[in-house]
Amino acid sequence: MPAHQSGPSVIRLHETDNVVVSTRPIAEGENVGEVVTLSDVPSGHKIAVRPIAEGDMVLKYGQVIGRASREIAAGEHVHLQNLAMLDSAVSHEFAVEGGPTPLLPEGERRTFKGYLRPSGLVGTRNYVGIITSVNCSATVAKAVADYFKTNGFGNYANVDGVVALTHGTGCAIPTNTEGYTYLRRTLNGYARNPNFAAILMIGLGCETNQISHLVKAFELEEGPLLRTMTIQRMGGTRKTIEEAVSIIQELLPEIDAVKRTEQPLSGLKVALQCGGSDGYSGITANPALGYAADLVVKNGGTAVLSETPEIYGAEHLLTRRAATPAIAEKLMARIDWWRDYTAKNGAELNNNPSHGNKEGGLTTILEKSLGAVAKGGSMPLMEVYEYAEPIDASGFVFMDTPGYDPVAVTGQVAGGCNLIVFTTGRGSVSGFKPAPCIKVATNSEMYEHMSEDMDINCGGIIDGSDSIQAAGERIFEHIIAIASGERTLSEGYNYGDFEFVPWQIGAVT
Repeated sequence: MPAHQSGPSVIRLHETDNVVVSTRPIAEGENVGEVVTLSDVPSGHKIAVRPIAEGDMVLKYGQVIGRASREIAAGEHVHLQNLAMLDSAVSHEFAVEGGPTPLLPEGERRTFKGYLRPSGLVGTRNYVGIITSVNCSATVAKAVADYFKTNGFGNYANVDGVVALTHGTGCAIPTNTEGYTYLRRTLNGYARNPNFAAILMIGLGCETNQISHLVKAFELEEGPLLRTMTIQRMGGTRKTIEEAVSIIQELLPEIDAVKRTEQPLSGLKVALQCGGSDGYSGITANPALGYAADLVVKNGGTAVLSETPEIYGAEHLLTRRAATPAIAEKLMARIDWWRDYTAKNGAELNNNPSHGNKEGGLTTILEKSLGAVAKGGSMPLMEVYEYAEPIDASGFVFMDTPGYDPVAVTGQVAGGCNLIVFTTGRGSVSGFKPAPCIKVATNSEMYEHMSEDMDINCGGIIDGSDSIQAAGERIFEHIIAIASGERTLSEGYNYGDFEFVPWQIGAVT
């Protein structure tokens, strides 16, 4: 039997649970300790350990994950065929566990080697960013970035690359809408992200989202490290590409001269993400990342949870940790916004679990949320931000984003995140320039199968050869190493050029 299948065949996550989770594929008729299985059960899926009447609550993590849609026998596989979603009806005790963040004494806090910017922010990478105001300038921006991919940077080894931040909007969008606000806030956030040493903004010239208006509205200061141009003003695509290449070449010596220096962990903003989740996500990698997030926060850094549809049903676990009732109310206001938003668009929050999530053992969004919120650790919730707002609080915070990973990460990076830790059970492989992305596997089988893309394995937690604490400490040490310049596997492949996806809301006119 492979090492990743040793140990107990099922895991009970809480004493009140009426289901257990399989740690390997289990055949019909197997005795798994409390019951004999009535059918084959895939790895990571749920098994009833006692009869559950139709309409009764199904419990996992000691929390409700849904309602039995029919009578479920002891030993039966519990999944889509017999478990239904119900609206989140959790009760909220605002700010009962909040308060100030418990920081380590200053002399005991860890540091990392980062790039101190004139703004006072600290970068973990040293990129040049090309920000497009509209889709019409995307081809030109990519051509400029491709020039440097092909030709390199000569002797300037301290430059990480040129990133073209292209998107599908910027025009035919009403200027008084949330979608327009989110786009401009996102572009401003990327222009200020400390992982960029310099920014070049390229527009077409006649679009709704004018660069000059953006620069003025957000008080961006044009100068040697922030340049702007439009294709129409430059006289066409070829002239724009040539001028953009020339500007970046001119900046290379200054960018390369910036060196890493020892910086406090207060300069680190870590985006907490999960994607391609499975039945083990909430048992292994997510709580291990939560442990690491607590260490980041205790050392003075910031950990940023997001994906509002993926905390639905578990939001009470965050509101009770809010530092103040007002912060808890902010979070509930975003939940209410999502209820209204999904209803207006003929959708429901339970539509979130993907096909891969369900194959991996996750049945309802309540179940997925309880596992997803574990990434947030246990520190007080210090602030709640709308999409792409600048993150100006230290400690554990939340940003309102969709559950779609590229859109969520784009919002977090726009908010100032300079590093990402991404847990996955099915095998998500995205990179997210300019922020390095650490991939954490929830199970050993997937880790071994996709070892070229996974940075850390938490699968040993399943069979007892690892622990949440030990895995969390490994993740924390890896965060510091990556922030200080060590490369993630996705960076080794130069991935991450196509994951800039601002949240598009509203009509295209």
